[in-house]
Amino acid sequence: MTRSHDAIFIGGGHNALIAAAYLARAGWSVLVLEKNDRPGGFVRTEELTLPGFVHDTYATAHPLFVTGPAYAELRDELEARGLHYLNCDIPAGVSMPGGRSSVLFRDPAASVAELDRLAPGDGAAFMKLIEGFSAHAGSIFPLFSMNLASPEANAFIRKLMLGEGGLGLSSFAADFMMSARDLLETRFRSEVFRGLISPWLLHAGRGPEEPNSAFWLTLFLLSVLSGGVPTPAGGSEMLVKALVRLIEDHGGEIRSHCAVERILVEGGEARGVVTADGERYHARRAVIASTNPDQLYLKLLAGTGVVHPEIERQAKGFRYGRGAVQVHLALSAPPDFPDERLRRGGLVHLTTGLDGLSRAINEAARGLLPAEPTISFDVPSALDPARVPPGKAVARLQMLEVPRRARGDAAGLIDVGDGVWNDDLKNRFADRVLEIAAKHVPNLKSSILARRVIGPADLARFNPNAGDGDPYGGAHDLAQSYFLRPIAGQPSHRTQVPNLYMIGAATWPGHGVGGGSGYIVAKQLLA
Repeated sequence: MTRSHDAIFIGGGHNALIAAAYLARAGWSVLVLEKNDRPGGFVRTEELTLPGFVHDTYATAHPLFVTGPAYAELRDELEARGLHYLNCDIPAGVSMPGGRSSVLFRDPAASVAELDRLAPGDGAAFMKLIEGFSAHAGSIFPLFSMNLASPEANAFIRKLMLGEGGLGLSSFAADFMMSARDLLETRFRSEVFRGLISPWLLHAGRGPEEPNSAFWLTLFLLSVLSGGVPTPAGGSEMLVKALVRLIEDHGGEIRSHCAVERILVEGGEARGVVTADGERYHARRAVIASTNPDQLYLKLLAGTGVVHPEIERQAKGFRYGRGAVQVHLALSAPPDFPDERLRRGGLVHLTTGLDGLSRAINEAARGLLPAEPTISFDVPSALDPARVPPGKAVARLQMLEVPRRARGDAAGLIDVGDGVWNDDLKNRFADRVLEIAAKHVPNLKSSILARRVIGPADLARFNPNAGDGDPYGGAHDLAQSYFLRPIAGQPSHRTQVPNLYMIGAATWPGHGVGGGSGYIVAKQLLA
């Protein structure tokens, strides 16, 4: 053993950094080992297109983090180390064919007026939905900071799911299983409002027909209304840089270009790691792996003899979800949406509506390039002009309903070859996306100075947690969520191996820049 630490982290994503920060502040000796050139995982900011044009390579806004407990507790220390969030009063918008558009305001009264403009009565239905969900907020939101398998969490879950007086299950339990389509079609008349809200499901890794999708749609809606779309000034990676400074200021160590090859097990307990370079590090108290269960149980623990055959079988069955394609643009001028409200820095979806979203997801599920994908269109420079030269802009067009490996094209126009997302396939699909986007943004194509396309194969090369191209660290359907995440045999962050923990998107509460799993494990260890 070359060196000993209280806790060793495998991988330096934001969940690992949050947990490491808590432990370092409490006096633990921590070591974070990251295979890439710097920590952060999918929280990364770079000049992807042209010098002076600063893009968020993967994740952009951080509403889940800003509304969570880690930010509430660490905010002053992170701000002292350079983290400052920018926000806007219109966090969400939609542009649909025929010039139809709408927005959500952070001001509920303004949102009600907008919905009633679309369809009289939808404003009242909107408030009824928010108020009904908010009535359970005291039991719902604490669960995002808890180990779901703990007795403490069980008390909250029973309160939510059981009927009053012990009479069966609650009405919340029924709503919890509802699909988003059922919610939207039974409560709201406006097709435009359905188009405004439904694409947010893509950011939860879900689709509108899936059981339980209504819960996540409402959750994201409430999160955006309360937290907006907060984005760090200077780029998404400013969160990572502040966390790194916090860790190092408390004596923690972070090593980049340092991939872990295997976990050392002694006496049936995790006691350290071996890197790809053959270096050995001893962990006195814990090894925390920011990995998916397939990597952990089938690679890092392979040959140790401690993995139960059933756990190994379940790890082999861990499933990945849809892929993603991102088109990053350097622009000579900001996008000129005809609806001026869509220019203010929120996240705008370009879509044909609920049915179009459903169709594109179905095409992707069958391995086809969607004929008309939903486009998540954000312009970080609208909130943060310092990211670009004066008068210029950066934009990201993200498509979250694409197959990780293509078997064909729903439109019958693109030859996908062997289905691998090489540069040729990425750029032909990007051409389709830009043609669609140009119908919503008249000056888009004439403003493009440079572009960079990132596809599923790029995600897989950069981050093993993406599998073969899933940006959300594993499928998030009901069969792989809650107590079934990361796997049924391990319904928590504590693995079957003593001293070994899991964090990251494969664990509760899932993907997104929220820091939930890092916070949960840090609190467990400190307790």
